[in-house]
Amino acid sequence: MSATPAAPVPSWAVGDITVHRIDETLLPPATGPWLLPDATPEVVAGQDWLRPHFADDEGVLRIDSHSFAFTAGGLRVLVDTGIGNGKTRANPAWHNLRTDYLERLTAAGFPPESVDLVILTHLHADHVGWNTREENGVWVPTFPGARYLTSRTEREFWAGYAMEDARRMMFEDSVLPVEEAGLLDLVDVPAEGAEIAPGLRLLPTPGHTPGHLAVELTSGGETALITGDCVHHPVQFARPGIGACVDIDPEQSEATRRSLLGSLAGTDTLVLGTHFAPPTAGRVVADGSAYRLLPVPAA
Repeated sequence: MSATPAAPVPSWAVGDITVHRIDETLLPPATGPWLLPDATPEVVAGQDWLRPHFADDEGVLRIDSHSFAFTAGGLRVLVDTGIGNGKTRANPAWHNLRTDYLERLTAAGFPPESVDLVILTHLHADHVGWNTREENGVWVPTFPGARYLTSRTEREFWAGYAMEDARRMMFEDSVLPVEEAGLLDLVDVPAEGAEIAPGLRLLPTPGHTPGHLAVELTSGGETALITGDCVHHPVQFARPGIGACVDIDPEQSEATRRSLLGSLAGTDTLVLGTHFAPPTAGRVVADGSAYRLLPVPAA
């Protein structure tokens, strides 16, 4: 009997760049009310375009954990590394996961040893988990041939932050091993952004965290933007004032979101949401005084 063929890896073309979505896990239904408490079922029900992809008929939000992998400027790049396997976490949805994430990454053509650059949009537990994996009881870098990159503002903020035990544990198992291996690079990102390779630019999108980054790709006259957590869910297109319970600076987060959505509305830029459930990607269009996402299905 032949083996069941692997599911195709979802991908989008941006000029000559192919962006692959590396799935980790669909987060449980309770995630929405916790993360975005103002996105009530009544609010969600008022946005028909969210169904069926981004919310169900009861107004429950669909929220994913995944990464994006692509080759740009000669570099094999991974943006954010999800929750990770076998990590002790306070959030039960993230605790001691056992997923086939690395197999999916390899199926997309990016085995861990081939990755050149890991971009961390920010240093939260569900974005740094696969930075490391456990070997013989020790957390070691998953991508030993890669440079790991985040903004200097982000790392310095957490260095001066009075961390609770859960966050300290996350740093100890997923950030410090990368630093101690000499693999973490800190980048100064000015207001106009920082180009780190041809066609690959980091944009400052502060608020969720002080050094939060979005990632812009350009190739062949086409553009894409990977959001990180400056937008968690498409409901925030319709209601940009809806913030996340874990935003460090809620006012700045909203200002960043409004500015970003305003700059994207009506353009051909492909928006790739780091937590958007499939179809994950789309283009921003104006919708009255706010916005909506026109989905662009993966190939």
